[in-house]
Amino acid sequence: MADRKLFTLVAILIGISIILSYSLSVYVTLLFHTNEFHFALRQAIFGVLSLTIMFSLSLLNPDKWLSPIGFTLFLGSLALMIAMPFLPTSLVSEVGGAKRWIKVAGFSLAPVEFFKVGFIYFLAWSFSRKLGHHRGMGLINEFKRFTPYGVVFVGAMFIIAFLQKDLGQVVVLGLTLLFMLIFAGSSFKFFITILGGIFMAVVIFIVTAHHRILRIKSWWSLAQNSVLGLLPDSIADKLRVPVEVEPYQIGHSLNAIHNGGLFGVGLGNGTFKLGFLSEVHTDFILAGLAEEFGFFGVLGVVVIFLLILHRIFKIANRSKEQTLYLFSIGIGLILAFSFLVNAYGISGITPIKGLSVPFLSYGGSAMLGAAFGIGMILMASKKAQMEKGVK
Repeated sequence: MADRKLFTLVAILIGISIILSYSLSVYVTLLFHTNEFHFALRQAIFGVLSLTIMFSLSLLNPDKWLSPIGFTLFLGSLALMIAMPFLPTSLVSEVGGAKRWIKVAGFSLAPVEFFKVGFIYFLAWSFSRKLGHHRGMGLINEFKRFTPYGVVFVGAMFIIAFLQKDLGQVVVLGLTLLFMLIFAGSSFKFFITILGGIFMAVVIFIVTAHHRILRIKSWWSLAQNSVLGLLPDSIADKLRVPVEVEPYQIGHSLNAIHNGGLFGVGLGNGTFKLGFLSEVHTDFILAGLAEEFGFFGVLGVVVIFLLILHRIFKIANRSKEQTLYLFSIGIGLILAFSFLVNAYGISGITPIKGLSVPFLSYGGSAMLGAAFGIGMILMASKKAQMEKGVK
């Protein structure tokens, strides 16, 4: 029997997302003259599809189906991402000069959301065969052992960061790869070295794109006063930048959070969703949640999310097979990093990366991609339970 608690927790989060998609999209539906239930209905469709995917995958035999599904997601979505820049606009949606979505039956799907799950499975499968204990190996030999994965990662990150202009996904995948190396048996010295390399790569991705530089300046102009106040004036003056771009998104996000207080203004009564905070039902859904349901509403969602991560890591801990162990760890990490990057962004702690909150933000691709990851974990949980004798 698959892990019912994990399935139930994810279903609850999907239910909350449908309610928020209705409440927080009111301004957008009026702006584009669509039905008031437009976004809620679409989110409900993807929610039902996600639950169906998770339930269907949970019934399959992991020894027979886990590997084919994982590699299909990895290779299939990678091929689509490579082909997307060359496909006509009738098949691919282009926003901001980046082709990220493929049009399917009136909907737009982002292959990168499915690639993340496939990439994690590829790493888990490969790490379980190639990596192991590092004792006596030396840093150079660890680099030689890691080189093939580094090449694959750099190639994928080039496609995502430059062709699709999506640095947020690069950050999340880079962090996930980094921590999976630790769980796979790499040394701490190697971990620090790779961390430095990923940091340098992110810096390069930022300085080579003007819109990312503007986003960093926008964030820093809002955060600099609280940070530079701790430094001597001679140093602070050199680090201070003029407010060239008004950080209205972060400002309105913080105001929405403040307006919600402890208990919120009530479902449907939020004001910052009325044209002040754009995309509040997608990237800024936590700010919208905070305004309408307050601190305790956000706390409730955080608790549900932590319980989901607890179930995932518990399944990983029960798994004797290294591939299942690393895959479960990887999916848990990528969900956690996505949540944290979004939460830090909407609260002004870090620059906004445009990442959705798993199973909560409006958007079919992210939900379906995460559903495949959870479904594969549910599939693996049956084997883990049998191995541990857990009923």
